[in-house]
Amino acid sequence: MNEDGSNPTNNYSVPAVSIKTARTGASSKSNTLGMRTMQERAYAKRGEQYLLIKSPPASGKSRALMFIALDKLNNQGLKQAVIVVPERSIGSSFSDEPLSQYGFYWDWKVASQWNLCNAPGIDEPRVAKSKVEAVRKFLASADPVLVCTHATFRFAVEELGIEAFDDRLVAIDEFHHVSSNPDNKLGSQLGALIERDKVHLVAMTGSYFRGDSEAVLSPTDEARFETVTYTYYEQLNGYNWLKSLDIGYFFYTGRYVDAVPKVLDPALKTIVHIPSVNARESLKDKEREVNEIMHSLGEWKGVDAASGFHLIETLDGRVLKVADLVDDSDPARRSRVLNAVKDPNQKNNRDNVDIIIALGMAKEGFDWIWCEHALTIGYRSSLTEIVQIIGRATRDAKGKERARFTNLIAEPAADQMAVAEAVNDMLKAIAASLLMEQVLAPRYEFTPKNTGPKDGFDYGEQGYQEDGHNVGVNKDTGQIHVEINGLATPQSPEATRICREDLNEVVTSFLQDKTVIEHGLFDQENTLPEELTQLRMGKIVRERYPELSDVDQEAIRQHAIAAMNVTQQAKLALAQADAAGAEAAGEIEQGSTALLDGVRRFVNVRDLDIDLIDRINPFEAAYAVLAKAMDEKSLRQVQASIAAKKVSISEEDARELAKRALMFKNERGRLPDINSADAWEKRMAEGVAALARYRAQAKAKANGEVANG
Repeated sequence: MNEDGSNPTNNYSVPAVSIKTARTGASSKSNTLGMRTMQERAYAKRGEQYLLIKSPPASGKSRALMFIALDKLNNQGLKQAVIVVPERSIGSSFSDEPLSQYGFYWDWKVASQWNLCNAPGIDEPRVAKSKVEAVRKFLASADPVLVCTHATFRFAVEELGIEAFDDRLVAIDEFHHVSSNPDNKLGSQLGALIERDKVHLVAMTGSYFRGDSEAVLSPTDEARFETVTYTYYEQLNGYNWLKSLDIGYFFYTGRYVDAVPKVLDPALKTIVHIPSVNARESLKDKEREVNEIMHSLGEWKGVDAASGFHLIETLDGRVLKVADLVDDSDPARRSRVLNAVKDPNQKNNRDNVDIIIALGMAKEGFDWIWCEHALTIGYRSSLTEIVQIIGRATRDAKGKERARFTNLIAEPAADQMAVAEAVNDMLKAIAASLLMEQVLAPRYEFTPKNTGPKDGFDYGEQGYQEDGHNVGVNKDTGQIHVEINGLATPQSPEATRICREDLNEVVTSFLQDKTVIEHGLFDQENTLPEELTQLRMGKIVRERYPELSDVDQEAIRQHAIAAMNVTQQAKLALAQADAAGAEAAGEIEQGSTALLDGVRRFVNVRDLDIDLIDRINPFEAAYAVLAKAMDEKSLRQVQASIAAKKVSISEEDARELAKRALMFKNERGRLPDINSADAWEKRMAEGVAALARYRAQAKAKANGEVANG
């Protein structure tokens, strides 16, 4: 609060998404074997040779792996388990656990010499290579479990060969670090292990996607894995304490350190991630930046000798404990601060630390259950990194009822030379927000109209209605059943699985397409929705699943666009209802709190069909938020810069438009008219004409080459 009692975040608080949870407590309830919901679900698939666990931070993936690994070692005849983590700090997640105390058959034990994450040194090639000898000795021993980093494992496979790991379990934590790109060494090695088919693999990730547009595994390899999915919705809804999660992007002009006090509430347990020294937002002096942030909190009172935390007295007389993980000038001091933050004896002490300021640390695998606010300055290199940072604030803890993520972004200034760079940063922040909306939303079960009620779904007081606007919810899984006229049905088992489980991966690729988000957000006057929903999404699905039939590709495209547009329109419907209700009460409330209500509002006002969904710009709701949050002059400048980049129809787009034109002809008995008043029909006709020009040019070129030859 300001001295005058006002809220300092009023000018910035335009959350992109706000989720309310049911607090059922299901996430923390254990069965007779000591397993929580996700762990029980994963353990049920313990006999699979290749298992992929997709589950949010704090859902218990590490312990789930312990249960599975112990069964494979004791009941499935495997010799050893090799646990591979991205960095040494995460190795502590696999320390000894007395699982039998909670009902399981065996305890989890790792001999001290085989947790290589605890060995001295850092994760650089020289040190990782030196640990290969330890891996060699482990493989020759009778001990059951080894824990090492991705780097150590890569060097071990390189030197020892993939056959050295035969008849063993290899478990990869934070699996999104792997890529099917041939340049990704770990990805290539896993591909070779799968081809040899002599190991069991368990892959775990808290992100459903990579931060870039690369696939994690090739489609052939991915098809070998049995997938266990536990959604953010299930996780958050099953908490005991956390009521809501807010995610927002906010804009500033000038120096970021001057804007931080407007969004940093000292009453909240907060992790602040400052920009790297190479980032546009950086002031190029990280220690000064940290000092200015601390100065904005209050008066510095010294350093706690035991922990190394800075002590800052606020205006209301409280003394904040601030952990500086940025200053690396004194390694001993930094180590003392980090150890104090991660002290297992202080894990349940809310008062241990108040604010953590970090640069590259305190992200993936960092566990501070009391974190209420993750404040990140500047865009991050990938959507995965954003999701991991948000995961720091989504732990459940006694008395912690609200969590939030704030991305503070530099607003493109009218006199700024690097407008394109600023716009690029903004687009990444908005893409991250939109992606998290999809990740946090319940999973959809889309079916064509009048396919009948689905078992386990509640359709409201009147029940399922023939020819009605049916929206059903499965209260156990959080899934929402929505009927859509004209929806294509996937034909193959793989396409059915993708529509059921992997739509977020498709939406991620869509949001990582810079052209899509640029024109979808800032050039809506000149960009037809169908260019995004049909052309761009269609191209993404074809490239992602080239082995599937045209029918299956179209079904996946429709389901992905439906998932995104239903979520966005539900959010918009709720925001409009909130605004109308709040205006009547004399105040404006921000954010939606019950997505299901929004879905019902959206579906009930119209006869929902796939043509309608394809005619909705997926960025319509995001633009409504952006227009409130951003200076109008800057907004117009960005729109002008994007509109100026409009290009003629490419040959690839012309080919896709011609395919759509053929579908149009099959439905209506005529080709699209280039003079039509319907903009999309006109665009398809333009595509047919453009394709004819491209073909004529290619023919002329070929004839010319023949003549010259």
